[in-house]
Amino acid sequence: MNTTRPLLAATALAAALSLSGCGYNDFQRQDEQVKAGWSEVLNQYQRRADLIPNIVATVKGEANFEQETLTKVIEARSRATSIQATPELINNPEAFQKFQAAQGELTGALSRLMVVSENYPNLKANQGFQDLRVQLEGTENRITVARNKYIQTVQDYNVLTRSFPTNLTAMIFSYQVKPSFTVENEKAISAPPSVSFDKPAAPAAAASR
Repeated sequence: MNTTRPLLAATALAAALSLSGCGYNDFQRQDEQVKAGWSEVLNQYQRRADLIPNIVATVKGEANFEQETLTKVIEARSRATSIQATPELINNPEAFQKFQAAQGELTGALSRLMVVSENYPNLKANQGFQDLRVQLEGTENRITVARNKYIQTVQDYNVLTRSFPTNLTAMIFSYQVKPSFTVENEKAISAPPSVSFDKPAAPAAAASR
């Protein structure tokens, strides 16, 4: 009687159960969640990048607008979009840090542009510009939500990678800890970048009437 086939089947079953018990399936699931979260972050950053040319074109129509502020937005967008955000980037801490820094620079340049635009009545009265500002605000909010979800999925994945006994599975199959977004003030994680779209407050004299 040939016992080879039943023996192989039993060995395969034992291996499958062993891998499942050591978190192999959890690694597969969480790795896919991290990839999905990263894809959503990129989608929202791309949405923002696509809005900027229209914003710049509208602002250029305003006479005497601060050219330096506009130039910084254009240059920051160029640097941010020049980084090839491949799926492999999330496994490379140095590349991830450069990507994060470039996006942070663009956020700062856009914030400055919106603040300066408050000094130009024609822009404030331009409905097209106001619509773009609303779209930008919504995009910044979506970026924050996507980043938060990504941070959580990476945290879950990294805990699995470092914990025993799943850390043994990570070593065997070369699952590495993944880099994540960082902020100096953790409260900033739950709040969108500072981009004010509110109308300036009424002068004190007028408000007291």
